[in-house]
Amino acid sequence: MGYIVNDCVINIATANGTGSQSANLIILQALFEMGVDVSGKNFFPSNISGLPTWYVIRVSEKGYQAPGDQVNFQILMNKATWEKDIQSVKPGTVIIYNSDVKMPVEREDCIVYPVPMTKLAKKIHPKLAKMIANIIYVGILAELLNFDSEKLELAISKQFLGKEKAIQLNVDAANAGREFFKENFTKEDSYTIEKREKDEDAFLVEGNEAVALGAIYGGVNLLAWYPITPSSSVAESIIEWIPKLRLDENGKSTCAVIQAEDEIAAVGMIVGGGWAGGRAMTATSGPGISLMSEFIGLSYFAEIPCVIWDVNRTGPSTGLPTRTQQGDLSMLYEASHGDTQHIVLIPGTVEECFEHGWKAFDIAEQYQTIVFGFSDLDLGMNKWKATNFEYPPEKMNRGKVVISQEQFDKIQNFGRYRDIDGDGIPYRTLPGSGLAPILYRGTGHDEDGVYSEDPEVYNKMMARLRRKIDGSRTKLPQPVFKNNDAKEIGIIYYGSMQNTIQEIDDILEATGIKISQCRVRSLPLSPEVENFVSEHDLTIVLEINRDAQIYGILRKEIPITLVQKLHSVAYSDGLPPKANVYAEKILKKINEVRE
Repeated sequence: MGYIVNDCVINIATANGTGSQSANLIILQALFEMGVDVSGKNFFPSNISGLPTWYVIRVSEKGYQAPGDQVNFQILMNKATWEKDIQSVKPGTVIIYNSDVKMPVEREDCIVYPVPMTKLAKKIHPKLAKMIANIIYVGILAELLNFDSEKLELAISKQFLGKEKAIQLNVDAANAGREFFKENFTKEDSYTIEKREKDEDAFLVEGNEAVALGAIYGGVNLLAWYPITPSSSVAESIIEWIPKLRLDENGKSTCAVIQAEDEIAAVGMIVGGGWAGGRAMTATSGPGISLMSEFIGLSYFAEIPCVIWDVNRTGPSTGLPTRTQQGDLSMLYEASHGDTQHIVLIPGTVEECFEHGWKAFDIAEQYQTIVFGFSDLDLGMNKWKATNFEYPPEKMNRGKVVISQEQFDKIQNFGRYRDIDGDGIPYRTLPGSGLAPILYRGTGHDEDGVYSEDPEVYNKMMARLRRKIDGSRTKLPQPVFKNNDAKEIGIIYYGSMQNTIQEIDDILEATGIKISQCRVRSLPLSPEVENFVSEHDLTIVLEINRDAQIYGILRKEIPITLVQKLHSVAYSDGLPPKANVYAEKILKKINEVRE
C-alpha cells in the first residue's frame, strides 16, 4: 500500500470537563517531538463542563496550520454529538469510537475501529476510568499512525511534569490502547506518520503565554485585570512566571498583580500606574474594551502611557465567547468618545506576541499614550510552534521622561503639554521626582497643563495629538511582504490570518493566479501599505470579520485615486480561517472585478 505521509486531519469529539484536553495535547506534543509539522485547534464551549468540545489536529508536511477542510480521522467519545459527528465525515474517513458507549456507527463507507475504551481504562484504574479512557484513544491513534514510542512517552511526561504516578498511569493506558489495536485490528487506511529531523530550538507555546512572557521581559510593574475569555490566560501566565523571573534579591515580586472588581476598575488602575511612572497593563476582550472606553479617552488626552491587550472573541454583545474573530480592530483604533486615534500592535505569530508584548511598553512611553495589543482566541489560546524570541535590549526606551534636575534644566520653556521638538511629543516628569508640578488633565488644557476652554488652544492641542500618533507610522512594526514581484494582484491581511495565508497562496497558484502579500502589523498604517496598493492593479483586503474593518480604515486614509483599486474579502463564522473558504471568495472577487 502506498501511504500518505504526514498529511491528515484528526477530529476528536469529547465533552468539556472530561479530561480530554490532556490527551489531545499529548497527541500534539508527540507529533511535535517527532519533528512533524502540526497544529491544534481547541473548539470548546462557553461553560465549565458538560457541553460538546472538539479538538482538531492538522498534520501537514507543507506546514499548513489552518484547521483543514476534510477530516481523515474522527474519534467519537461524546454521545451528545455522536450522530452529527458520524454524518459530517466523508466516505473513507477512519472512525475510532468507544464501543462501551453503546451507540451505533452505521457507516459502511468508512473504516471503523470500535474500541472498548472504558473497559480497558477500568482494568488500569477503576476510579479514574472516565479520564483514562481518553488516553486509550491516544494509544489507538499512536499505533494506527506509527507514533514513535519514546516520543509518545516524552509527550506524556511533559504533560504531567513531575507527577510520576500520573505519568506511569498514562503510559500504561497508552500502551494498552496500542496493544489492543495490534491484537484486534489490521490497518486498512493509507495514512502514516514518519519522523523528521526536529529543530531542537523549537517549542510549543500559546500566544497568550508568549504575550505574558514578553510583558515580563518588557518590565511590567503592574498587572490589573478582570477575568474574561479568551484573555484570562495572559494574566494567569504573568502570575505563573513572576516567581521564576521577577523576584528581587529578597525574594519579593517586582510586579504588583491586582484582580479588580471589574474591567472599569482594572483600566483605572493601569492609568494610575502609568501616571506614577510604572509600566502598567491589563488584558481583556471586546466587552471589556467597551467598558473601559472613558478611561481609554483619559489616557489618550492626558497622555498617560499604559498597555491593553485585547484577545478578540466573537461579538457583538456576549456573542460567541469561545470563538475567534478580528471584529474589534476598528473599535481599538478609535476607542472612546470624541476624536481619538490609537496605536495598535497586531502580532501574527507567537514570536510576535512575545516581541509586541515588550515593545508595547516602550512604544507607550515613547508616545505617552495608551497602546493596544490585538490578538484573538485562535492565536492566543492554541499552541503554536515557535523557534526564536526577540528579546528587548538591556536598557528600556522610556521616551521623553525627565528624572533629574540636570535634564530638566536643559529643557527650554518646559510645559507638560508643550511640543518643544516639533514631533508632537512633550516631555514629562514623574511623581516624587521633585521636578515641576505633575499636571495631567483629562479636561481642556493648555501647553502648561492649565485648565482651558479656549477654542484655539483646544484645536491646537488636538492637532498635536494627531501629529504625535501619525508620527509613529514609520516607527511601529512595519508590514511584512512576500512575493512582491507579482504586480497584478496584492493581498493585504493581518493577525492570525498569517497561519492560513500560505495555503491560500498555494490554492490560488494552482489556478494560475499569483499573488503578492502584505501583512499589516500595526496601526496607524505604515506608508508602505499605501505604496503596496499603488503598485498593484488590484488589491484585496482579507480579514476575519463581517464589516471589512481594516478595509474601511484604508479607504479613509489612502488617496481617493487609489481607493478604486481596493476590494474586500471579509468573512467570519467564529472559526479559525479555512484556506479553501477564503481562496474561493478571493477567486470570486477577482472574477467580479475582471468582468
